[in-house]
Amino acid sequence: MPPKKIFTVVLFLLLIFRPAYSQQKSDPYHYTIRKNIFCKNGSVVSAHALASQIGVTILQQGGNAVDAAIATQLALAVVYPGAGNIGGGGFMVAHLKNARLPNGQGKNIAIDYREMAPEAASRDMYLDVNGNPQMNLSQNGHLSAGVPGTVAGIFSCMKYAKLPFKKLIQPAIDLAEKGFAITEAQAKSFNATRDDFIKLNTTTPVFVKDNLWKTGDTLVQKDLANTLKRIKDFGAKGFYEGETARLIVEEMKRGKGLPAGQAGIITEKDLKKYKAKTRTPIVFNYKGYTIISMPLPSSGGIILEQMMKMIEKQNVAAMKFETAQSVQLMTEIERRAYADRANFLGDPDFVKVPVKTLVSEKYLKERMKDYQPGKAGSSTEIKAGNIKESEETTHFSVIDNEGNAVSVTTTLNGGYGSRTVVSGAGFLLNNEMDDFSVKPGVPNMYGAVGNEANAIAPGKRMLSSMTPTIVLKNNQPYLVVGTPGGTTITTSVFQTLIDIIDFKMTTNDAVNKPKFHHQWLPDQIDVEKGFPEDVKKQLTKMGYTLKERGAIGRTEVIKKPAPQKIEAVADKRGDDHAAGYTP
Repeated sequence: MPPKKIFTVVLFLLLIFRPAYSQQKSDPYHYTIRKNIFCKNGSVVSAHALASQIGVTILQQGGNAVDAAIATQLALAVVYPGAGNIGGGGFMVAHLKNARLPNGQGKNIAIDYREMAPEAASRDMYLDVNGNPQMNLSQNGHLSAGVPGTVAGIFSCMKYAKLPFKKLIQPAIDLAEKGFAITEAQAKSFNATRDDFIKLNTTTPVFVKDNLWKTGDTLVQKDLANTLKRIKDFGAKGFYEGETARLIVEEMKRGKGLPAGQAGIITEKDLKKYKAKTRTPIVFNYKGYTIISMPLPSSGGIILEQMMKMIEKQNVAAMKFETAQSVQLMTEIERRAYADRANFLGDPDFVKVPVKTLVSEKYLKERMKDYQPGKAGSSTEIKAGNIKESEETTHFSVIDNEGNAVSVTTTLNGGYGSRTVVSGAGFLLNNEMDDFSVKPGVPNMYGAVGNEANAIAPGKRMLSSMTPTIVLKNNQPYLVVGTPGGTTITTSVFQTLIDIIDFKMTTNDAVNKPKFHHQWLPDQIDVEKGFPEDVKKQLTKMGYTLKERGAIGRTEVIKKPAPQKIEAVADKRGDDHAAGYTP
């Protein structure tokens, strides 16, 4: 039997005959993927088995959920280069039981380390002389990169950690320096992106080799290891100043030599002045549960609150999971929330956003007045509300035995971001500038439109859909959830919460059953393969346009229904892995 088939058979058998309680240990060359585990003390679910296991090892060594999150994120920068990153940015939401407030309920925090537009950025920088958008420049190559925020974000989280940073980063350094065996999905992805890596880089990155990649090949990233060592030795300055900063700026200049692009505009000054920000998290109640999510410049928390509040007054549980009635209701709710997203939301440091009104009961009741059961709405008629006031990302979830929970979503934006590697530093740059409104009304790579609230400006953070979320029950962590997926992120989190809270579905089904998505424009319901055919027919009769598409997100969920009882589920749509430990 060929080695590839042997690997597949062994992996299948290990997935089927796994123990109920996981204390799996792995090495970089021999590891298995687990989708569902039960444990007692702590758990990490992420896009890669090695990253998840590193996070659990940190928990076993006395770290808390924040320690595990930092170590997991750094490991993902090595083992999951398509979205795990130090050349991008993200958001962290956490509930910290050991950082008590006067009421004894713990502390909820939100850390914003979203990328920023460089100082030389301008509103019309991606328009040609005739005012037409040049989307290839906002989506590929050097000019598409915003100032990275991940490293600053990690160090902003360190104040809540217990273990020394050098201990948290060392596993990532080892993986980069010594290498790890890639999965079948990664081999296919590297091969599929080969031409772009060659086209958009002035030096050949490690993701390109003479022969095609195969399952089990070893990926070694010496330059990335050296970059991580500088961060280990010098902290955030090891990235935003000194050798690494010099390499980033030099890479920006080399971009002008590429026929498909032009020079990037990130400078040493841009890097040195970048700061992560602590934000006030979005916190609201839903049927006795406390939901904590990310505020602006992520749109996720606001439109999640809008959708949950719009559906709260409806008896969605009686409609049941993925019937024509429940899907129609949820679609119309999604339509209205995403119309508001396009019109009102942007970086709160630059634009005034009417957040209180957008999530108020009065406003949301008015938004649902024209909802008609059994009849499709129209996005040409249903626009943003009237307010009068002056696919590639990655998510991981962590929970520990101290009552702490962390939900983190990070991104390079598209798969492999700009597909440009910083020569000599070994990491990919993001293409987050495409998340701005390049031109009002023009859709970005995910089909999302925006207006002046999300226009490009120097130092501004582009609007995001990332929705890292924690649900508390009786003031204790109950769910930790999030997903990648561009504009489908928030609808996937919304559906997952409704599946578990209202439809009483198992965690496994809530993660893996087919999902659907509506984002106002284009006016269509996207459905995954396997979505019920009879429901599709009924929705079509109502007047909806449906479009079957590939996988929607990769949702990672940890559920803690009782003390000393944890269930973790990794999405079947990728190599995602659930790890945990029990003494």
